[in-house]
Amino acid sequence: MSASPTTLPPPTEPLPVQADRPPWRHTLIALSVPNFRLFTATNLVAMTAGWMQRIAQDWLVLQLTGSVAQVGITVACQFAPMLLFGLWGGVLVDRFSKRALMMLTQGAFAVLSALLAVLTLTGVVEAWHIWVIAFLVGMVTVIDNPARQVFVTEIVGHQHLRNAISVNSSVFQLGGMIGPALSGALLVAVGAGWSFGVNAVACVAVVVTLGFLRTSELHRTPPAPRSKGQLVEGLRYAVRKPTILVPVVLMAFFSVFALTMPVLLSAFASEVYDVGAGGYGVFNSAVAAGALAGALLSTRRAVVRLRTIVGGVFWTGALLVLSGTVPVIAPFTVALVAVGMSQLLFMTASNSLVQLSSNVAIRGRVMSLYVLVLLGGQALGGPLMGQVVDHFGAHVGMVVAGAVPAAAAVVVGLVLARRGGLHLAVRMRHHLPVPAIVGQR
Repeated sequence: MSASPTTLPPPTEPLPVQADRPPWRHTLIALSVPNFRLFTATNLVAMTAGWMQRIAQDWLVLQLTGSVAQVGITVACQFAPMLLFGLWGGVLVDRFSKRALMMLTQGAFAVLSALLAVLTLTGVVEAWHIWVIAFLVGMVTVIDNPARQVFVTEIVGHQHLRNAISVNSSVFQLGGMIGPALSGALLVAVGAGWSFGVNAVACVAVVVTLGFLRTSELHRTPPAPRSKGQLVEGLRYAVRKPTILVPVVLMAFFSVFALTMPVLLSAFASEVYDVGAGGYGVFNSAVAAGALAGALLSTRRAVVRLRTIVGGVFWTGALLVLSGTVPVIAPFTVALVAVGMSQLLFMTASNSLVQLSSNVAIRGRVMSLYVLVLLGGQALGGPLMGQVVDHFGAHVGMVVAGAVPAAAAVVVGLVLARRGGLHLAVRMRHHLPVPAIVGQR
């Protein structure tokens, strides 16, 4: 008798991942895989160019409209498709070749970036042009992002997956450190259009790189057969596993309020410190510099548990609150570095825990749910935080951005403690009692 189409996959079997802290020589062990080295090298260029486009895009909207709230609308346009269609993207990723999907999506990104470059360089660009293209980019991201998440597993296999996630985060943040600085220089020198052109070329480079990967060395995931109820199947699977559900819930709060840095930092650059496009690029680079350090530190992490995620969200929120109370530009910039480091430590932990907790046959749908709250939350948070900043100022906006996720982490921690997932213990360190949160997962 055949199984029902909505029968849940079996619980994830133990995966061959390293449980002990790796030696220093294995800090970047995932790069020992030739395909991953090639993919990572091109990814660095693509991430740098992608950050260049995002910074130029947000600043161009601010120039055209003079409103921080309009920057929030731009963020909403780019991430709303994930909120609306993200789960369907995961179904497609589970059904088709991840490599082929990424070649199509990166080609589409190249076309859209080239179009935005032409509109800007010819001087005819208007805010609504940017919003439409941002929305189309978001539609492509519905498929590209979960495909990219799962494709990393196919490149390196499960053994080096956690390290590969950390390396990917390092590359993303290194691009986030270089890209805003380059984009700020281009904005001051020649305007926004050239940043969009650079991103178009970088996307073409990704397509070429994907074509050169050694397909015989990929750890291919068998495509899921078409059947009814696959979307609901993924949701049920995620809800049944605390190691997936808790990170998703906390990431939802964090993405809506705290991952609205383009909105917040554009306000600090234009209204609080009056440092223009160059200062806006420096602020984003400061966050990325801290995040790069956090991503590299995450490669040294031996174990990821729920308390890692809960504590990470709380401390990142607390650092955002602290940043919002700093009145001087130099310590504010230093505080952004700390925010970036703390944020990436918990985000890489969250990504690792969700991927390693999900069955490979359903991972595309699970990751689409995770990406939905990660990116879709920003579609809600962009306009929301834009309104907060416009009505109450940038400092209040930054405090709100940190306080709400920190409060959510406290509530989730208390719920887990009540259910036995976490409890408070006192450990002795250097002959002194130190309180610590401990748990099974």
